[in-house]
Amino acid sequence: MKILITGATGFVGTALSKKLLDDGHELHVLTRDITHLPSLFVNPKVKVFEWKNTLTIPPEESISGIDGVINLMGENIAGKKWSEEQKEILRASRVDSTKNLTTLLNEKLNSPLKFFISSSAVGIYPTNKNEILDEEAKIGNNFLANLCLEWENAALTIKKTSRIVIIRTGVVLESHGGALKKMLLPFKLGLGGPIGDGDHFMSWIHLEDLVNIFTKAVNDSSYEGVYNGVAPHPVDNFDFTKALGHALNRPTLFPVPAPMLKIMFGEMSSVILDSQKVVSKRLKDNNFVFLYPSVDSALNKIFKRS
Repeated sequence: MKILITGATGFVGTALSKKLLDDGHELHVLTRDITHLPSLFVNPKVKVFEWKNTLTIPPEESISGIDGVINLMGENIAGKKWSEEQKEILRASRVDSTKNLTTLLNEKLNSPLKFFISSSAVGIYPTNKNEILDEEAKIGNNFLANLCLEWENAALTIKKTSRIVIIRTGVVLESHGGALKKMLLPFKLGLGGPIGDGDHFMSWIHLEDLVNIFTKAVNDSSYEGVYNGVAPHPVDNFDFTKALGHALNRPTLFPVPAPMLKIMFGEMSSVILDSQKVVSKRLKDNNFVFLYPSVDSALNKIFKRS
């Protein structure tokens, strides 16, 4: 198929684009800067379209002949402290840009898409509740939950498509990007440790499993609606720290005080400190098979320990 993808040069987008190309699909890549593209996109199966200002409508030629859309764009949620200005950047990069994309599709597509797949996050759910949260759980009420809800509602404005899929991702694990890349240095130096008392839960997924969820959603027409992109076993910070230390063969003796993170990162520290036990009932019902269902299997794969 010919697939339009936004956010293709990001951490998840690059891995997903490679998988889609390996599977024989063609890509239309919408990007803000065509001058700094990975070599992956220098490919006869890839057409690149510059969309410098995502607060405007994308170039119309980018949707010519496409069969489906994968929408991953959004400013890094943990890239900077959440000032009011940064919050607006986070919102605009997800909500306004998605609305502009769907406006183009609704107005200019000649025939309906086979699918419109949009990313979201498990941050949409309540935090610090001692309960399992699946796709039927209620929505939270904080900045991140409200942002995710707006983001999803923007995706739902697409009318010219056979189906809409929204994937709410957890913390994505791989050594070359995301949260794990930021954690590695202190752990490699033997200075890693649990955060606070280590009892807050993290809902996570190995990058390869997340890519497989997206590709399943592309190829399997039974995928429709909301799916939680998380592994089946959330893990508390103490056990995650222990597993990471074991995978790196390093001690984990230096706890990080939670108040220090709150001072350093302000409201954004909630991404690190809030607890959520999110699972996916819908992936289980679809018989999706995880390659890395436990955090030990994921980290041992990443760091190549048997």
